[in-house]
Amino acid sequence: MSRAPQIPLRAGNFSRQAHADLPDGTYEREVGREGFGGQATHFYHRHPPTAWTHWEGAHRPRAFDLNQLGPGQCPLEAPLVASNAHLQLRVWKPVEPMPYLVRNADGDELFFVHAGGGDLYCDYGHITLGEGDYFVLPRGTMWRLEPHGPSFILLLEATGAAYRLPDRGLLGEHALFDPAVLDVPQIDGSFLAQQSVQPTSVRVKARQRLSTITFGFNPLDAVGWKGTLVPIRLNWRDIRPVSSDRYHLPPSAHSTFVTDRFAVCTFCPRPAETDPGALKVPFFHSNDDYDELLFLHAGQFFSRSGMGPGAMTFHPSGFPHGPHPGPYKTSRSNPRTRIEEVAINIDARDPLDLAKGLTGCELAGHVESWLEFTEDIES
Repeated sequence: MSRAPQIPLRAGNFSRQAHADLPDGTYEREVGREGFGGQATHFYHRHPPTAWTHWEGAHRPRAFDLNQLGPGQCPLEAPLVASNAHLQLRVWKPVEPMPYLVRNADGDELFFVHAGGGDLYCDYGHITLGEGDYFVLPRGTMWRLEPHGPSFILLLEATGAAYRLPDRGLLGEHALFDPAVLDVPQIDGSFLAQQSVQPTSVRVKARQRLSTITFGFNPLDAVGWKGTLVPIRLNWRDIRPVSSDRYHLPPSAHSTFVTDRFAVCTFCPRPAETDPGALKVPFFHSNDDYDELLFLHAGQFFSRSGMGPGAMTFHPSGFPHGPHPGPYKTSRSNPRTRIEEVAINIDARDPLDLAKGLTGCELAGHVESWLEFTEDIES
């Protein structure tokens, strides 16, 4: 479905094309609605929009090293990272095989395997998960994991909702990734071998409360299935990101899974912009409808300094944010030709609450990481 174009009004000195050919000596800031998908206006400022000198109050950009979170056994009780009424993000670090089954009745569950992996058994059969895999489990699916070793897994619950693939529009259904790369669990020999008449417990999370159901047999006893409501596995290496040499694409162009209230985007290795006038780092923006979480899986943030794999940044709505001074300056003087980061971006339509337990792994001083812009102005 197409929509009628909205003709922008304008004043003063501005660029004819967003994110390119900025007026000399200016910094572009995008003010947008609906996560880069709605109306937007671009301002051209004399000074960097993130060149603050002081910050008071709890509403601020923050960063965390999630590697510091300890191991845990039950995924339903894994350490909470961030949440609102529509999502729960947890970090689960299993070490031993689960001796019971679990079932999340509160919403679909999205795994992302940052490290490790293992054999997962669920209602649908057996599938092996490895580093870099996404895995979507429909709400209410029974499952357990036998990790191959210590693992680091993000668990993102779509509370009261379901995951779906984004609309690829004019790009066509095979863009970003062909649906043929999606894998599903199989009723294979490994799955049939684990079936037994041994008493088995199932831990159920419903309405954010835990209950336990015990059977006199292993209820993962299916011999077959058919249908369209199924778990799917996708590895980031099977994503073929769209790119443009003349225009820095917004995060929404890298959407992987969406719900009604948030989107999960995957930033994969890709060519950088090469046009002389194009911005080569994310543009400064005030995305005042969404809170943003960004988790680094591999490589280095090409627009952030001082953070490695396992780090997560949090940028709530209400203020502009964008690239750090060092990467921004480098993009102007010695731009890279390729971006090598692998990162998971979560844009939430509703305000996120960070878990109190994160204070021990917070990277202090993140709000001051833009001060070099201020120092440049003062000098």
